[in-house]
Amino acid sequence: MGLFDPHTVLLLVDVQNDFCPGGALPVADGDAVIAPLNRAIAEATAAGALVVASRDWHPVAHCSFAPQGGPWPEHCVQDTPGAAFHTALALPEDAIRVSKGTAFDRDAYSAFDGTGLGGFLDARGIRRVVIGGLAQDVCVRATALDAARAGFKTILLAEATRAVDPAAVDAVLVELRQAGAQIA
Repeated sequence: MGLFDPHTVLLLVDVQNDFCPGGALPVADGDAVIAPLNRAIAEATAAGALVVASRDWHPVAHCSFAPQGGPWPEHCVQDTPGAAFHTALALPEDAIRVSKGTAFDRDAYSAFDGTGLGGFLDARGIRRVVIGGLAQDVCVRATALDAARAGFKTILLAEATRAVDPAAVDAVLVELRQAGAQIA
């Protein structure tokens, strides 16, 4: 049996223009995740798996932005080109879009944080979550940990993710394995 089936979701985390080269908060080599994610999308779709794409979808003056005392430059502001999914990402028309970080006064790194995604997946009989996207040491990490905590078999597509801090990759992979996630 392959990686995907009707009880699996391919969860694409924050493959947005602002996190790719030229964006407001670029991850080095961030656009390199697109080709392996597009291959995974094709495999998932062919196997009848669900495809979900999360996105940072911040209001103006979001609490995570440096001008408001947060750690990050302004990025992924709702309805801006930077918040759009990268145009080379082959998102299917029926892919579910999940927006996070939408409150002015609260940040959210995980696609499960305040979005209802866990209940949505449970209601559809999803048992396995396959994850790729940006950034491995921030939102991908938080999403994978939450998926594992929620009881989903969690698999990280290592070739389909990049980190803000490449020196953090090994520690993140150890943490994910300790939480029960598999690295593919």
